[in-house]
Amino acid sequence: MRRRDFLKQSTFAAIAASSGELSHALSATDTLRGTGLIPKRPLGKTGVHLSIIGMGGIVVMNSTPMSSKNIVAEAVDRGINYFDVAPSYGDAQQLLGPALAPYRAKIFLACKTSKRDKAGSRAALEESLRLLKTDHVDLYQFHAVTKMHELDEILGPGGAMETFEAARKEGKVRYIGFSAHSVETAVAAMDRYPFDTVLFPINWVLASQANFGPQVIQKAQEKGVGTLAIKSMAKTVWPTTEKKDHPNPKCWYEPAGFPDEASLGLRWTLGHSITAAIPPGEEAYFRLAMDVAQHYKPLNSSEEHALLGKAPGIEPIFHRGNDV
Repeated sequence: MRRRDFLKQSTFAAIAASSGELSHALSATDTLRGTGLIPKRPLGKTGVHLSIIGMGGIVVMNSTPMSSKNIVAEAVDRGINYFDVAPSYGDAQQLLGPALAPYRAKIFLACKTSKRDKAGSRAALEESLRLLKTDHVDLYQFHAVTKMHELDEILGPGGAMETFEAARKEGKVRYIGFSAHSVETAVAAMDRYPFDTVLFPINWVLASQANFGPQVIQKAQEKGVGTLAIKSMAKTVWPTTEKKDHPNPKCWYEPAGFPDEASLGLRWTLGHSITAAIPPGEEAYFRLAMDVAQHYKPLNSSEEHALLGKAPGIEPIFHRGNDV
């Protein structure tokens, strides 16, 4: 057996062996279970409890004000209190701000910036607050910190962290976090700064085929960092011939098959030590995620083995070592 295949099988076995215990432990932390509402879990050391499913702003991107208000109202009614958006999501901030206004006092609003410098991040924050029609965001995140030099710039003199810390003192930001698509950079970030949260891909194909993600969960647990998941319903890269013409234009990756495989993928992610998962921006996948969350049950061993058994041979959407 080649070393690479052995490592993949070892990772597969470790994931399969541990997730049942994690699922059992996490079920005890879920609140609102049995009420018909989407359960909540604690967010690291913050004292905040978030719904186990969050709504990403991409869901309302290119929508109408009325449809945006309707889906936000439905999400809140079903128990969602976690909403996440970024300036790069087209017109999502403009649409989400008015839609969230009636619920602002009882929801947790997360935003991001791709700016790495002090001045640029300050301008981005003020513009996001204006568009979102709020005087603060609950969580402000460095968006997609993938390269080590980005982390150096953020934390260095004149870096964006100076804006984040000042904004927290001003009451415009409650918590500070980051998202990343690199295991190495995410781990380094948590070692170098006491972040409140990390937003990272936690996914069955990535974990079993690329050993991508478990290290971030482990580091977050060690540091008491709240762990938020993306790409739970992702599967693989789009074939070259389908990149410009596929049925899910809000997904740059090919999502898991709808609805069964996607449901299993989401349940797999929720069975690990995370607080919440943000589903794909496609409305159909978001609605499926709400259904799964309202009736969430950890995967049993046969479901997990069946899901992970399909992973060998699937091309992961991310790989290790993309931090240079």
